[in-house]
Amino acid sequence: NLVGTSNADFPSGDPGMYQLDVTLRRGQNLAARDRGGTSDPYVKFKLGGKEVFRSKTIYKNLNPVWEEKACILIDNPREPLYIKVFDYDFGLQDDFIGSAFLDLTSLELNRQTDVTLSLKDPHYPDHDLGSILLSVLLAPREEQREVTMLMRKSWKRSSKVTQEYDDLPNMPSRTANLWHRIYSPSNCVLMTSFCVSSNQNPETFQTQSLRLSDLHRKSQLWRGIVSVTLIEGRELKAMDANGLSDPYVKFRLGHQKYKSKIVPKTLNPQWREQFDFHLYEERGGIIDITVWDKDAGKKDDFIGRCQVDLSTLSKEQTHKLEMPLEEGEGCLVLLVTLTASAAVTISDLSVNSLEDQKEREEILKRYSPTMMFHNMKDVGFLQVKVIRAEALMAADVTGKDSDPFCVVELNNDRLLTHTVYKNLNPEWNKIFTFNIKDIHSVLEVTVYDEDRDRSADFLGKVAIPLLSIQNGEQKAYVLKNKQLTGPTKGVIYLEIDVIFNAVKASIRTLMPKEVKYIEEENRLSKQLLLRNFIRMKRCIMVLINAAYYINSCFDWDSPPRSLAAFLLFLFVVWNFELYMIPLALLLLLAWNYFLIVSGKDNRQHDTVVEDMLEDEEEEDDRDDKDSEKKGFMNRLYAIQEVCVSVQNILDEVASFGERIKNTFNWTVPFLSWLAIVALSVFTIILYFVPLRYIVLVWGINKFTKKLRSPYAIDNNELLDFLSRVPSDVQVVQYHELKQDPSHSPSKRKKNNPG
Repeated sequence: NLVGTSNADFPSGDPGMYQLDVTLRRGQNLAARDRGGTSDPYVKFKLGGKEVFRSKTIYKNLNPVWEEKACILIDNPREPLYIKVFDYDFGLQDDFIGSAFLDLTSLELNRQTDVTLSLKDPHYPDHDLGSILLSVLLAPREEQREVTMLMRKSWKRSSKVTQEYDDLPNMPSRTANLWHRIYSPSNCVLMTSFCVSSNQNPETFQTQSLRLSDLHRKSQLWRGIVSVTLIEGRELKAMDANGLSDPYVKFRLGHQKYKSKIVPKTLNPQWREQFDFHLYEERGGIIDITVWDKDAGKKDDFIGRCQVDLSTLSKEQTHKLEMPLEEGEGCLVLLVTLTASAAVTISDLSVNSLEDQKEREEILKRYSPTMMFHNMKDVGFLQVKVIRAEALMAADVTGKDSDPFCVVELNNDRLLTHTVYKNLNPEWNKIFTFNIKDIHSVLEVTVYDEDRDRSADFLGKVAIPLLSIQNGEQKAYVLKNKQLTGPTKGVIYLEIDVIFNAVKASIRTLMPKEVKYIEEENRLSKQLLLRNFIRMKRCIMVLINAAYYINSCFDWDSPPRSLAAFLLFLFVVWNFELYMIPLALLLLLAWNYFLIVSGKDNRQHDTVVEDMLEDEEEEDDRDDKDSEKKGFMNRLYAIQEVCVSVQNILDEVASFGERIKNTFNWTVPFLSWLAIVALSVFTIILYFVPLRYIVLVWGINKFTKKLRSPYAIDNNELLDFLSRVPSDVQVVQYHELKQDPSHSPSKRKKNNPG
């Protein structure tokens, strides 16, 4: 479905850079894809096989009105813009409504044009699927033409990427305009570009290069953070036969998505959950909120929706909002706070915050012990140098090369390097900085192969707990598979520095963990179910063996042991005081620490869990290959959901037992020391303060908590502490693999691009 004919004004040679401003107006008479005779349409724009825009979803409407704008940079206007319209189906694959092509060469330059595109389905070319109305404006960006050519050359010479990146400012005083590549679940990528021109002598190159790098480093990749606390729902619509609902809420801001927990059988649910979004636009944005009723075995019911326009809210202030639900009944109560952005930046190696003595002193002062009660959410500072990778897997069609780029993730903060084309030994030489909100977070660095026409191919990954990092040491990390259980091909060289305030980190440990973006739904796996069952069985067997051991003392199987146990029993019972409980746990921690220090560490590498994880990964690979051929699990959706619930419960129970064990095993020394401090305090309090006073203070705190802070999020400090201790599965995943001796800098072979 092409619009018009080619415009003769377009140059026949290289067209340079263009900017396409598109306003998605509305849809007309769209095809119905839902059982109720309606659709929940949304629109995607694709250019060169990459998704460059996705609209919001309009629910239950065949004539939706979007009025959304997109600005797209075009380097080849002869490549059409591909428009696809889908019907959103929660929990299922979205239904295709229709598609159309917009021929950019048919547009008159510098003139806004209204375009109506008829939607077609290649499989049913005669069907009337409706139309999409757009307003488009295509304008040339001649001032970028020379630098576009320079970028094309520099990004295709991988061994000189960093050098030519710095060469770009070798031009007059035109302000650099930076678009960083931002990673999102939709694989939408914006290429980095620079607005400069070229008539300057080489003497000022060094100064302006550093000036541009400094601008690059100082620029924030997002302009603020939106903190949303979901408090409650009131008088929601009943969707079930019993006159109640099982409501949950989904939030969306751009490509950022969250989902709340499900509150069963109520029309007035209490959630008390907090979510943080990154705000990329200076003027704000719109948070789409939808409320759903969970139904086992069938599609969830839509209850209602509302929107929060962030541009109407003042910053650095908490707003209480009561949002009535459209297309439904009742309302949601929210707390929304807009705050300044965290220090998340990208720069090249020529600018290093920690090597600048003045900036380093400022950072150290910010996290010094004297600042322990200032801005409790700002726990520390993380700097990651992504230097290079070696001997990566060849993932291109030719089987000889890859186009690798690197994704650096810390909780919900995700940043990317540029792509180095046609190279198995790429050099990125980039520095990423993050604010640390939880010292128990895990830094994940993933290497992908960029593919033009489909999603990126996975090449390898490493997961590094922040507490295990040795500052200032350049290390070669062996890349692991997706499950983080075994090696894959290649190593990546990183240099990481962590600076944090230990008091803030300790207090943050007793607070709820940060919720991650909505991830892929858990699926039923035979190996995963078996693994979780065996893990729970091992935890239960510890208790059973302890019971057998105690019973053997009663049976006098070993007279010396039974006699010692009998005397210990008489002594403890006769002299028992409540403070002896934390004291006993404290002695257990101290005993295990003594064993580790003295070289008598009895902790064993968990090969059983590792073997099970490897088996699970093999099954996942088979599932990925057979998923298109086998739809059996989809047809048994209800049974799968029950099995997945059992699978997850087994995992939670097993993880709970393993985390208690790993606390006393000094798996994470910081947490074990924190446990020693807490147990010491509890022992002293129980020794000097009568129990009735302790219970009285605890009860008063519990009864008055809601009066003092009505919208406080409920939490259990002990469970929050244990959530930071890794389970046996996580210990295997975070274990650093030994590097193959063949991977060393002296033995590196350059793979120059062709």
